[in-house]
Amino acid sequence: MIRHVYQHRVRYRECDPMGMVYHAHYVDYLEAARTEALRDLGLPYRELEASGIIMPVVDLSLRFHRPAYYDELLDVITMIRELPRARLHLDYEVRRHETQELLATGHVTLCFVDRARNRPVRAPQALLDVLQKALEPSLSPDGQR
Repeated sequence: MIRHVYQHRVRYRECDPMGMVYHAHYVDYLEAARTEALRDLGLPYRELEASGIIMPVVDLSLRFHRPAYYDELLDVITMIRELPRARLHLDYEVRRHETQELLATGHVTLCFVDRARNRPVRAPQALLDVLQKALEPSLSPDGQR
């Protein structure tokens, strides 16, 4: 499993009149976490788009467990559990950084689309190569697991 942690500090403008983070902002948190996870793996979104591949969201779900508040530091954890075929499935946890209390869980499915033809396609090889390398178990210098 690939696991990436993105940190976000809640801004005042993200809070509703009740003083909690407004639910729609979590979608932005997941997008930022996903983008940074791919960047850290060595494949920025920009490179995928430059190659003619776009990745629209085709499914999104969020479940809220506890509220987040202004100025809190959040850990947005992105998890990729398997290699994609025509769709990339990502799971998320949003946790309060200081205590690791679970605030929200989510799931996003992205579809690979050839921009020029506006048609779904299989996952690009560049992405598969990056994910395969990250999913491989670590080997010691002598090749042992």
